[in-house]
Amino acid sequence: MPVLPFVVEGYGAEEWVYGLLLTLYSVFQFIGAPYLGAMSDRIGRKPVLLISQAGTLLCWVVFLIALFLPETPILGFALPLWIIALARIFDGITGGNTSVANAYVADITTREEKSYIFGYLGGIVGLGLIIGPGLGGVTASSSIGVKGTILTAMAISILALLSIFMWLKESHQPAKKGTVKRQSILQSIFILRRIRKVNPKPLIKLLFGMKFIFSTMMAFYISTIPLFLIDLFSFDERELGSFMLVVGIFLAFNQAFLAKRFVIRVGEFNTLLFGLLFSVIGLFCITITDNFWLYISFYYIMNLGISLVLPTFNSLIAIHANPEKQGEIMGISDSLNSFAMALFPVVAASIYGVIMYKVYFFITALPLAALLIALFMRKRLHIKN
Repeated sequence: MPVLPFVVEGYGAEEWVYGLLLTLYSVFQFIGAPYLGAMSDRIGRKPVLLISQAGTLLCWVVFLIALFLPETPILGFALPLWIIALARIFDGITGGNTSVANAYVADITTREEKSYIFGYLGGIVGLGLIIGPGLGGVTASSSIGVKGTILTAMAISILALLSIFMWLKESHQPAKKGTVKRQSILQSIFILRRIRKVNPKPLIKLLFGMKFIFSTMMAFYISTIPLFLIDLFSFDERELGSFMLVVGIFLAFNQAFLAKRFVIRVGEFNTLLFGLLFSVIGLFCITITDNFWLYISFYYIMNLGISLVLPTFNSLIAIHANPEKQGEIMGISDSLNSFAMALFPVVAASIYGVIMYKVYFFITALPLAALLIALFMRKRLHIKN
C-alpha cells in the first residue's frame, strides 16, 4: 500500500486507478474465499493453505515481471498496469488463506480457547499492518526502488510457503472429508444462496448479518479516515503515517490482550455488544471536536470497539459452526467482509467529497443498527453471554 500509489503515478494513471487495484483483490477474494474454504473441508486445510500462499507468491512474480515490460498504451493505460491488475485478481482468487487459517485454528482449539484465541490472531494481523507498510517503504527507498519491495514480499511469501509445507500438520481428519461435495467457483458469487445451502444455525445467520453491517462500516471508515484527518488537522504524509502507526499499535494491543479480558469477564456475545457500543460512541464523538488530544481519546474508544468486535465475530462463528462445514462457513464470513471492502470504498470516498465529516453520522448508524439487531434477537435466540 505505501508504494502502489507511486507505481500508478509513475505510469501516468489517475488516483482512482490505485483504488481500483486495491478493490480488485477484495472483489476476487469475495469470489474465491468460500470456494477455498469448502475445498479445505473436502481435502484438508494444509493443501489449500499451500495453494493460497503459492498464489500470493505467483502474484508477486507477475508484478515483478510487469515492471520490466514496455509502457505500451492499451485502452488508455500502460501495459504494466494491466499485468499488475491481473496479478491482483489472481492473488484475490487464491486469497482464502485467512478463512482457512481461521478454520484451522477452530479445528485445533477447545471451546474456551476459541473465545480468546482469535483476539491473539487479530493482534498478530495488527502487528503485520504495522511492520508491513514500514518494511515496504524502507525497501522501496533502496537503489532498485519498488523492485526491492517486491523481492522482499517474494522472500516472505517463500518463507511462509516453506513453513506451511515443512511444519504445519493437517488439522482436518480424513474421516471428515467425504461428506463435502465438490462445487463450482462460480457458486461463490451468490452469497445468500451459499448461506442457505450451508444452512447454519440461526445464531450464525445473525452473526453473518451483523458482520456484513460492521464490514460496511469498516469499508466506509477505512476509505474516509485519512481524508478526514487531513482536513481536520492538516496532516502531511509523515504525520498521517505516524498517526496510523499509533492506531495500529493500539489495535494490536487491544485485540491481543484486552479482548481476552472482556471475554473472560462478560462472555463472547456481551463482548461483541460492548464493542459495537464503543464503536458507536467513538465514531460519533470524533466528529464533535478539533482538539487533538480529546480527539485521540475518542479515537481510542472507537479503536477499542473495533478491537473487541473483529475477533469476537470469528470466535463466535467458530464456536457455533458445524465442524464438518467449518472451512466453508469461515469462507462465507470472509467473503462478507471482502464484498463490503470491494463495493463501498469508492462510494464512501465520493460521499465524503460532497458532505465531508457528516458522512460519519451515517457510518455511526451502522454499528448502532447491528447493536439494536443483536439486542432484539438475543431473547429470541436465547443467547446468554
